[in-house]
Amino acid sequence: MREVDLLDQMPQPEKRIVGSRTIEHRIIASYREREFFDGDRNCGYGGYVEDGRWGPVAERMIEYYKLKKGSRITQVNCEKGFLLQEFKKRGMTVVGFEPSKYARWCASPDLEIYEEPYQNVEGPDLLIAIGVVYTGSLKQAIDDLREIEFSTFQSFITLAAYDNEDDLRLMRKWSLLGTTILRKDEWVEVMKHANYTGDYSFVTAKTLRLCETTGEF
Repeated sequence: MREVDLLDQMPQPEKRIVGSRTIEHRIIASYREREFFDGDRNCGYGGYVEDGRWGPVAERMIEYYKLKKGSRITQVNCEKGFLLQEFKKRGMTVVGFEPSKYARWCASPDLEIYEEPYQNVEGPDLLIAIGVVYTGSLKQAIDDLREIEFSTFQSFITLAAYDNEDDLRLMRKWSLLGTTILRKDEWVEVMKHANYTGDYSFVTAKTLRLCETTGEF
C-alpha cells in the first residue's frame, strides 16, 4: 500500500461552509441522478461540467504509473466520464462503470460505460475508484477493496478520513454519500485486512477546506 495524492493537480477549492445540508438533501443525493450532478449545491455538485481540471490529473497518473498508448484504464463510478475522456484523448483504452443513468446519458457517446462494475472487462493496467469505497458499509468497503485488488495489479482509490473529532464532525456535516468515515490508521487496518496493496489518498476536512464560518482557515 502506498499513500499518494494523485489528485494534487486539481484546482484548490474555495472554503466550503458546512451546516446547510439536511437529510432531505442526502436522500436526493443517494440516487445519484440529475439533482446530484446538476441540481442544487446542497444535493451534490451544483452543476458538474467539463472545465479542464481532469487533463492534468490524467497526465499525473500517466506519469506515475508509466502508462502509454494502448494502456487499459477502468474507472468505477466514473460519473460523466470526464477523466476517462482525458485518457482516451491520449490513446488509451478506457472502460467506465457508473450506476447513474443520468450520468451515463450525459457522458460522451464514444465512451464505453456500463451500469454494473467489474463485469466482462479484461484486467486493466490501472483501476481508479474515486469517491467509491467509503460510500457503503464497512463490510461493503472491505468487499470493494478485495474486488479491486483481484481485478488489477495497479489501483488508485480515495478514502474519507479524519484526524480528530472536529474533522469528523465537519466531514459528517458535509458528506452526502460518505457512510464509512474512519481515522486514517483505521483505514490502514481495513486495507490490510482486505489484503489491498494498491495506492490510496485520504479525503479529509482539510483537503476539502471545510469550515463552519467564513473566518476559519
